[in-house]
Amino acid sequence: MTQNILLKKFNTPYNSAPFSKIKNDDFLPAFKQAIEDAKAEIDIIANNSEAATFENTIEALEFSGEQLDRISSLFFNLNSAETNDSIQKIAQEVSPLLSEFSNDITLNEALFKRIKSVFDAKDSLNLNTEQHTLLDKKYKSFSRNGANLPEDKKLILRKIDKELSQLKLKFGENVLAETNKFEMLITDEKELSGLPEGTIEAAKQLAESKEKEGWLFTLDYPSYIPFVTYADNRALRKHITLAAGSKGFHNDALDNQDIVLKITKLRHERANLLGYKTHAHFVLEERMAKTPEKVESFLNELLEKAKPAAEREFENLQNFAKELNGIEQLEKWDSAYYSEKLKQKLYNLDDELLKPYFKLENVITGAFTVANKLFDLSFEEIKDVDKYHEDVLTYKVVNSNGDLISLFYADFFPRPGKRNGAWMTSYKPQFIKNGKNDRPHISIVCNFTKPTKSKPSLLTFNEVTTLFHEFGHALHGMLANTTYPSLSGTSVYWDFVELPSQILENWCYEKDALKLFATHYKTDDVIPMDLVEKIKESATFHQGMQTLRQISFGLLDMSWHGQDPSNINNVKTHEVEAFKNTTLYPEVAENCMSTSFSHIFQGGYSSGYYSYKWAEVLDADAFEYFKETGVFNKEIATKFKEHILSQGGTEDPMVLYKRFRGQEPRPEALLKRAGLINN
Repeated sequence: MTQNILLKKFNTPYNSAPFSKIKNDDFLPAFKQAIEDAKAEIDIIANNSEAATFENTIEALEFSGEQLDRISSLFFNLNSAETNDSIQKIAQEVSPLLSEFSNDITLNEALFKRIKSVFDAKDSLNLNTEQHTLLDKKYKSFSRNGANLPEDKKLILRKIDKELSQLKLKFGENVLAETNKFEMLITDEKELSGLPEGTIEAAKQLAESKEKEGWLFTLDYPSYIPFVTYADNRALRKHITLAAGSKGFHNDALDNQDIVLKITKLRHERANLLGYKTHAHFVLEERMAKTPEKVESFLNELLEKAKPAAEREFENLQNFAKELNGIEQLEKWDSAYYSEKLKQKLYNLDDELLKPYFKLENVITGAFTVANKLFDLSFEEIKDVDKYHEDVLTYKVVNSNGDLISLFYADFFPRPGKRNGAWMTSYKPQFIKNGKNDRPHISIVCNFTKPTKSKPSLLTFNEVTTLFHEFGHALHGMLANTTYPSLSGTSVYWDFVELPSQILENWCYEKDALKLFATHYKTDDVIPMDLVEKIKESATFHQGMQTLRQISFGLLDMSWHGQDPSNINNVKTHEVEAFKNTTLYPEVAENCMSTSFSHIFQGGYSSGYYSYKWAEVLDADAFEYFKETGVFNKEIATKFKEHILSQGGTEDPMVLYKRFRGQEPRPEALLKRAGLINN
């Protein structure tokens, strides 16, 4: 019998994943075997007759289960970017096994005893900073996850964790199924009024691919966003907006209401079991913010500054819509449409005017050029690395000495097996073992407009900043330079992880960066500088409303996780209450955000959605530092690489930040950039 490919050493260039040779049927047996192998490694560590040391216990534990980690990252990344019924079925089967295995480690008394004895002796061990951090994190990962619980409570914890792992998966599957299910076929050309030519062509092509007559629109972002932004037909905008806003909220087989209630109640029960007041108290102990009170005061402070501006902006928009089309009451399906019209009027700036300057290939080259000028990285497209879909691009990343820094995968277009949105992930972490610096394999996944028969993929400015955002995360992963994989790259406090991604977006607004890549796809002319000025001027457009929106999501997250949810029986009623201080538009009975709020119910952002705004304070403050001496200042870029990008989670983020910046971040930098306070 041939051995399972996932259990063999990959005999591939750069030890890359042999995607085309892996069959779905390989995963379940590989997981089961890798779990058994990892258990055996754990047993050896836990039952070692020698006295516990940092090397034979903490370090040995850190490097155990390598194969299982690799299989997991391959599988769960495919489940996000290239899933199907078979993969989803395996995920439902595998998740409880992994949850059980994780609990087997955390609740292993002999192992915890050894960890605790090393932890108790830490001051006499002469450890370096990274070793100290690893020891601290290993100890906490046990003590915070039940190692100190009595046996009966450990059993309850196992049951909760198993159920949570399945519920989170089911939540995500339902959202994806809802997204894929919706189709809006337009057969009357008059109903396309207002839509850009490229959007119409893409809709025609999509309809043809499904053997339909007309123009097909879906909830995938490259289809949905242009439709709600440009379509003159208000009834159709309403139809597609209601579909997008009601995912998981139809009281049918794909409904997520019960799942939301179960997840929040189980998380709360778990936190109580571990001695924490709420899930938010549990989560935030390991974040820069530290407590729910700090998060709420941070959000409410921003709310105080942003709300008056948001209300003024909303009133202006309402008046504009009334003047333009006699709209008496602005609704959610009017938001993007009239905002775009007002922006065009105020700044004479239209996304359709900008798109020809942002051909996808040029923007990718631009991101690479910025990374080269700042961090001396070079990117070479390579063809000898296997990939999971033909759309994926693969690159070798090297430094100025030609040393391999990373493999880089980029996956840009929507398809049925891929969830919406954009994210960065890793197929293999960076670490140093036996003197060898093992380099990472990093990936970014986006959903941009595909090329059509007549046009290449042309990005909206928002998509340009999205690509730079994910690429910022990717640089954090690529430039990792730590000894231990669990402290490497983006393995940092969750409210620090958005700093590298959000700071890179700033270069999209800078002349010196734009002239490197923003060239017209037909003429090669560099973007006119008056357009660049307009992009900069319009950067603060509706910042009050945008900020209010982000705050509302953070407050919704905290309302689910920062209190006892036992008495919450209706998802919609709870959500309306959570949004009451941030609402501008009339409430829409058919819509519910929580039932498709994947960040907090499927991803890792529960009690952490505030992180985006928190990291904006960091990035605005950090970018001010760059601007003082020029946005490509090598000295400051090197400090950013040495103190932030390469350090991962080896030290407290505030210590790293102050080492880079020389001071704590100041919220004024964000408020100034957003135009919410005067310079």
